[in-house]
Amino acid sequence: MTLNDFLQNRQHINITTGSPSIGAGLPETNEPKVNENGESFAEILSKKTAGVAFSGHAMRRIESRSIDITANAKLERLNRGVELAASKGSSDALVLVDSTAFVVSVKNNKVITTMSGADLAGSIFTNIDSTIIM
Repeated sequence: MTLNDFLQNRQHINITTGSPSIGAGLPETNEPKVNENGESFAEILSKKTAGVAFSGHAMRRIESRSIDITANAKLERLNRGVELAASKGSSDALVLVDSTAFVVSVKNNKVITTMSGADLAGSIFTNIDSTIIM
């Protein structure tokens, strides 16, 4: 093909750039893909982002200190406190719920540690930028 032929026929030449689309040639379906448990990505994401997560350290502290996070809607109030801290631009916060203290990484939505009752006496909390009392 000469340059002249190319210039005359360039409007009729199909050129594909980039990578072909994933699933090209497969029939389209409107059904969401599901995992082995039958959960869609949206369902899994919703569960994962439903509330604050707990670090391994925090879970060990809850267990060793026998802290009941289900009493008096404590977990729901903790989540509201973290949401409030996030809305104010907090990065790391101390959330006080009744007589339980939670040190939370707001930006990671994760409880770092927790203490309750007598463990609170004489405690100093450092590296936090806000305190929320629920």
